[in-house]
Amino acid sequence: MLNNFFNPKSIAVIGASRTPGKVGYDILENIIQYGYQGAVYPINPNASEILNVKSYPSLLDVHGKVDLAVIVVPSKNVLEVIEQCGAKKVDSAIVISAGFKESGIEGAKLENELIKKAKESGVRFIGPNCLGVIDTHSRVNASFAAGMPAKGGIGFFSQSGALCLAVLDRALPDEIGFSKFISIGNKADITDTDIMLELSEDDNTKVILGYIEGLSDGRKFMEVAGQVSKKKPLIILKSGITSAGAKAASSHTGALAGREAAFDSAFKQTGVIRAHTINELFNYALAFANQPLPQGPNVAIITNSGGPGILAADACDKSDLQLIPLYKDIVDELRSFLPPVASFYNPIDIIGDSGADRYEKAINTVLKDERINGLMVILTPTAVVDVEATALAVANISHLIDRPILTSFMGKKSVESGTKILMKYGVPNYSFPEEMVSSLNAMYRYHLWINRPEKTFHKFNGLKENAAQIFDTVKQENRERLYDLEVHDVLHVYGFSQPKSLFARTPKEVVAAAKGIGYPVVMKIVSPQIVHKSDIGGVRVNLNSKKDVENAFFDITTHVRNIMPAAHIDGVMIQEMILKGKEVIMGITRDPQFGHMIMFGLGGIYVEVLKDISFRIVPLSQEDAHEMMRETKTFPLLRGVRGEAEADIEAIEKSLLLLSQMAIDFPQIIEADINPLLVKKRGEGVVAIDARFIIGGD
Repeated sequence: MLNNFFNPKSIAVIGASRTPGKVGYDILENIIQYGYQGAVYPINPNASEILNVKSYPSLLDVHGKVDLAVIVVPSKNVLEVIEQCGAKKVDSAIVISAGFKESGIEGAKLENELIKKAKESGVRFIGPNCLGVIDTHSRVNASFAAGMPAKGGIGFFSQSGALCLAVLDRALPDEIGFSKFISIGNKADITDTDIMLELSEDDNTKVILGYIEGLSDGRKFMEVAGQVSKKKPLIILKSGITSAGAKAASSHTGALAGREAAFDSAFKQTGVIRAHTINELFNYALAFANQPLPQGPNVAIITNSGGPGILAADACDKSDLQLIPLYKDIVDELRSFLPPVASFYNPIDIIGDSGADRYEKAINTVLKDERINGLMVILTPTAVVDVEATALAVANISHLIDRPILTSFMGKKSVESGTKILMKYGVPNYSFPEEMVSSLNAMYRYHLWINRPEKTFHKFNGLKENAAQIFDTVKQENRERLYDLEVHDVLHVYGFSQPKSLFARTPKEVVAAAKGIGYPVVMKIVSPQIVHKSDIGGVRVNLNSKKDVENAFFDITTHVRNIMPAAHIDGVMIQEMILKGKEVIMGITRDPQFGHMIMFGLGGIYVEVLKDISFRIVPLSQEDAHEMMRETKTFPLLRGVRGEAEADIEAIEKSLLLLSQMAIDFPQIIEADINPLLVKKRGEGVVAIDARFIIGGD
């Protein structure tokens, strides 16, 4: 689809310059000097020749066919050049020029005109405001980057040209190999998802790296990322995430969401490997591009120093990797050649006077244990260690096995000659053990992703029709909230059990309601203006008698009138008090990019303080519901601790799926909370104690 951007037979540089240091000069020089074999056409009306290549006044003066146009003219002239591309049948262009959306309102208008003109002219383009494109295999360097990376299997795209330059500068000295290097700039036409699809089909690309600042279509990103990640590792560094928008949220779910939660959920649900720093992006890329995936979590560590081995073991403990005890015959073999003071268990400390031969024997011995899915080798530069010989021994073994070997030759100068050997032979090296463990763990998690079964989606039919009238009424009355009784009815339709409840307006009705339900009861204020009842003292619990109920009614209504005199009090809700169960929260929020998300976490009044929560984007699969519960720190409480009975986890899962169905059925829901959702013992279900719904839009 995008072949002419990466393997063109001819390139025109519109805006080529005779002045060294200008972008139009640098791009033309890069195309020529890095070995591009196709035809090159500099376009400059004031030059007959640039860099010993014939120049042309305009694109239309070129007699030969042009596959790719690289546009380096002022922004005001770009549309004219695009029109010439259309006339010349040039269907691919890279718009290097700045001065578009990134520059303000007028620039945004110009960018919209550019999009329109390109469509009319039949031109697909990368940019504007970009660094350009590099393909190391076709030797195309249509960029103004200061260098050309080595050939390799890493495909990289970035919205930021500056980050492209930083990544390239980091890659050049270590000869880290790239297949393609793409700056997408404002991505007015060709977007992240287009590039991801292209790289997923590229035989030269083994792993895809991306840096994104924002997305125009979150759902499209998820669709494409899900496809791509099944073929190749997709590692994304995402910046520009803040939770400022959550400050205006009415519900707990909305306040807790933020952009971070949306992107994190999107990545988890589509198999994207998330990098949090540029360094982590590189670390992961080196591992995925050069080593086979571990087929399980079992790992071993070989080190010549105890401290770094312990740090690596600690990092494993915080990851999905497992340091397993070695078989006795393996330990016995290690004892046969290691010094008595060595540690023969995992991590295996072969001590500081180890040479290359001891490392080689230890590695080969440990790998005889077929349960070991991956090996990590640590070297600290002692006076006696031969760094180069050890690196060569590790590299030779790595090429003979189908299990990953990662190394941490710690330090910089003292191990540099060894790390160059490791890099040359495709063994990723990390300055510190924690980085090594993190990279191997990312590989294992990706192994789990590509081997997971297809997701299971449940559709609950017939629910929407029974609740539609309620939402229609709210819309007709131009309200933003469902009344308490409406909330009760919606939850009932979607299968949520609720406490016995009766509405009351007077002291007499309150007493009758409490008697009808049976003591003890809970009393809650009912008012269209009050969202969080507990926050304003609008809830009384554990009412055990007629007197308790009468006093509570007087207290609660008087108190609310005093602190919220403008609030209209409809009455109170008398509710059965359920004494046994564990409190969780679940809810709905709507993200502007990804749509509805479902939240789960520890319930009660402290949810916004403790923030022990997880999110997933709708629609939820059964696996999503299963995983998001287990991400919370308090999940073990639901399993039961200190002899407690296990909570009804299956009922929670079903409730999350029902809430997901509700969000699909009624996209006008902006925010919703069920807090608390009381979880009973296994097999006894859940009870929605309190809930609120905020709606808006269609």
